Amino acid sequence: MIHVRRRVLAALLAAGAVSGGALAVADSPSGARLTAVPSSEPKVTGSAAPNVLSAELRESPVAQGSSRLENATARNPFYGYLGDGPMLPAPGDAPTAQHAIEAMKTEPDKNTYLNIDGQGGADASYDYGTHFLCQGHENGSPGMITRINLDADGQHRVTLMASEDAGGNDLATIDGSTWDPFAHRLLFTTEGTTKPEYQATIAFPSKVEDISGAIGRGGYEGIQNDSAGNLWILEDVGGKAGTSNPNAKQANSFLYRFRPDDPSDLTQGGELQALQVRSLQTGTPIVFHPGEADRDILSPDEKDLHTYANTFKTRWVTVHTAGAHAAPFDANAAAKAANATPFKRPENGVFRPGTRFREFYFSETGDTNQNTEAGSAYGGFGGAFRLTQSNPSADDGTLTLLYRGDVAHTGFDNVQFLDRDHVTFVEDAGDTLHTQRNAFDSGYVFDVTRSYAHTQAQPVRWLALGRDASATVDSQLSGATGLKNDGDNEITGIHVSDGDPSTHGILGAKVPKLFKHGWREFYTQQHGDNVTWEVLRARR
Repeated sequence: MIHVRRRVLAALLAAGAVSGGALAVADSPSGARLTAVPSSEPKVTGSAAPNVLSAELRESPVAQGSSRLENATARNPFYGYLGDGPMLPAPGDAPTAQHAIEAMKTEPDKNTYLNIDGQGGADASYDYGTHFLCQGHENGSPGMITRINLDADGQHRVTLMASEDAGGNDLATIDGSTWDPFAHRLLFTTEGTTKPEYQATIAFPSKVEDISGAIGRGGYEGIQNDSAGNLWILEDVGGKAGTSNPNAKQANSFLYRFRPDDPSDLTQGGELQALQVRSLQTGTPIVFHPGEADRDILSPDEKDLHTYANTFKTRWVTVHTAGAHAAPFDANAAAKAANATPFKRPENGVFRPGTRFREFYFSETGDTNQNTEAGSAYGGFGGAFRLTQSNPSADDGTLTLLYRGDVAHTGFDNVQFLDRDHVTFVEDAGDTLHTQRNAFDSGYVFDVTRSYAHTQAQPVRWLALGRDASATVDSQLSGATGLKNDGDNEITGIHVSDGDPSTHGILGAKVPKLFKHGWREFYTQQHGDNVTWEVLRARR
């Protein structure tokens, strides 16, 4: 019999159990044991599938794609759909280059939770409460920033905060987000070397400004503050496939740190750095080799990076220095010129709580192809890394591998700590890999105090994502001319926070107490119906 006590954080605290077995709850004095989800949800043509969570967890929607924005516009009428077509295709309708059979889905992405007073909205007479979940949207034109008003009724549930910047330009599509307590701004990344990066006020309507003259433009996704006011930014830029390794790609993305001249005003510029890793083979920096994809894909350095127990020396190298209100620049090109070290799509990262921002964990997505010639040994399935420094502003550090991905555990994207020692990485493996392995995405919990070098040591699955009916329709239509939407659902925006908007609330500053003292967890089931969920404890 499973005993559930108040601290159902237990459901996510895998003390090294094999996926599918019982979890020893490290945080429970009673020694309660909880059950992991035994398998991922299979992909069956034409069939939807439910989400399956650990038995001690449940989920509740806080917004869905069909939620009408309280201040809807003709172009941005809904939380998850543009106004350019119906939500579902009409029976028998088929897409063409000139005919859209369904509205473009906006794909709300990374979530940022805030518990903050004094916020208004489109209705000046309404009390919007104090609990908000903010996000940018990854698809559609114009892009948009929304705020889910967690205390509000249905009519006021979701507010369109902005679809234009301060200059009247349509927003680009947005991926990552965070709250910067030094600048008192929401920060948004756009995943493109030609797109702006934004800061936005929390007050309605949000004033959105381009800050890419300071931090640069790149395939930016994850963005986080540290206690010194620095910004840590992760980049997702897919590399070129090899000639003799056509299913594998050259590492082409970087881990950045921006050191602002004035943390309270990012427009004043600062220094952008990128991480450089020293080779165990030669002692020289591991670098990108232009035009030599095959050389990099199966290099000894790539194998060493994905080998357990190896420890690498790291150093932050300056790639660009900007003054106030400088012109935008290509951060990816600058990182290569400075001999920074590329990774295979390190999309998101977070600091481990209780370490005074000295340990940073980040995901590496990999090739998202079962047939990658790189395999696990050369990082074809990505993994999870730990960067350790004496303090968040230190120039030198060490890099180690926490987990080497395999075909069943790959496409790691968003990451959050659940307590001091347990971190969750969630998958975005993509339709191709879903089909190849006959499995949708999962969310896993890792114990960062243990080794995963042995094959029997595996993370614990707490979420087996399914596929909603809308995503099933899109998957059936995948590849059709004129279809604008993605197919299978993915897990994105995993977020654990107590909403503290001060510097004490920076992710990693406090040890989470999930489901207690205001700590909450959210994620978005992107694509399809675009539902954003709150994860809650199940009362059993």
